[in-house]
Amino acid sequence: MKSQQELLNSTNFCVIVPTYNNQKTLKKVLDSILDFTSNVIIVNDGSTDSTSEILKKFSQLTQIHHPKNLGKGRALRNGFRKALELDFEYAITIDSDGQHFAADIPIFLEEIQNEPNALLIGSRNMTQENVPKKSSFGNKFSNFWFKFETGIKLDDTQSGFRLYPLRLLPKRFYTNKFEFEIEVIVRAAWKGIVVKNIPIQVLYDPAERVSHFRPFQDFTRISILNTVLVTNALLYIKPRDFFRRAKKKGFKKFFLEDILESSDSNFKKSAAIALGIFIGLSPFWGFQTILLFSLAALFRLNKVIAFLTSNVSFPPFIPFIIYGSLKIGSLFVSADAPLVLDSSITLDDIQKNATQYIVGSLILATVSALSVGLISYLLLTAFSSKKQNDN
Repeated sequence: MKSQQELLNSTNFCVIVPTYNNQKTLKKVLDSILDFTSNVIIVNDGSTDSTSEILKKFSQLTQIHHPKNLGKGRALRNGFRKALELDFEYAITIDSDGQHFAADIPIFLEEIQNEPNALLIGSRNMTQENVPKKSSFGNKFSNFWFKFETGIKLDDTQSGFRLYPLRLLPKRFYTNKFEFEIEVIVRAAWKGIVVKNIPIQVLYDPAERVSHFRPFQDFTRISILNTVLVTNALLYIKPRDFFRRAKKKGFKKFFLEDILESSDSNFKKSAAIALGIFIGLSPFWGFQTILLFSLAALFRLNKVIAFLTSNVSFPPFIPFIIYGSLKIGSLFVSADAPLVLDSSITLDDIQKNATQYIVGSLILATVSALSVGLISYLLLTAFSSKKQNDN
């Protein structure tokens, strides 16, 4: 195992310090970092206090000064750009509010030796004294959506003490404020970068710490970002990853090993099939994929099985599904005139009989899901019994 000094000397890294009106703690933070490295990039994000005067005493360090406050995300993005220009491989980011300990820098460097090119997030103890309740809630909220969007479980997704593999990060980003720290880890995970927590110390000193988080504005932006990320995950990322895994292993082998031979019980497999059939035949056009993955996650069902069977609404079958829904709906809801399955059917006909279609499609979806689910359960049980007898 390398000594601390060997880690510091052998790892091509810098420390990026974004700062905005943290005059009480900035000097102390910079002095503590200089105990470990002089490769420091300070991004003064338009501070209006005595930050500029303080930074004059650190003229030997690389500095970026924004003429006005652009947001933490923009400060980090500009810090990353400068770090790449200076040819650094990794960047450790540390907040200037004094909550982090520079003494934990070697922990990041040690971990990156074991997991090269990972994105490491310092995990704080959010249950300790003086941790604001809003910070603890916000972290749990962020953790939940990060897992939903990436499938990765983390204990802390909001810590600003991180190590980034600079050359592997996405080339373009779209957010500039606090929500950037969510965007970057989600999109890094989507690129296949390992994202993980490592334990760090944390200090919440109410007398010194200044938070620039604005609950309403920033929480609204974070919610909008998560909506975009969830939609992208459901409509593109998860299907993409599914087909990549299937193609890599071979579709037949993938189906037999990852789906039929999954650790799920026959009941849960058949329930996933039933869910897919129900969503595929239901009238929730445009929202089917989002509903499918949301319900599969809620009931902990196999998302791959559910997604495959939801393709019962494959385009060539759609006219038959619509016609069947209308015919079934006509048994319960009266219509002006009967519909015939031929080229004379128009969208206007369907709109005029919307209630008939919705009622019929829900009945068709429910009956089909229960029927196919039951048949699937019987077949899977018989298949399992035969396999056990053969063994």
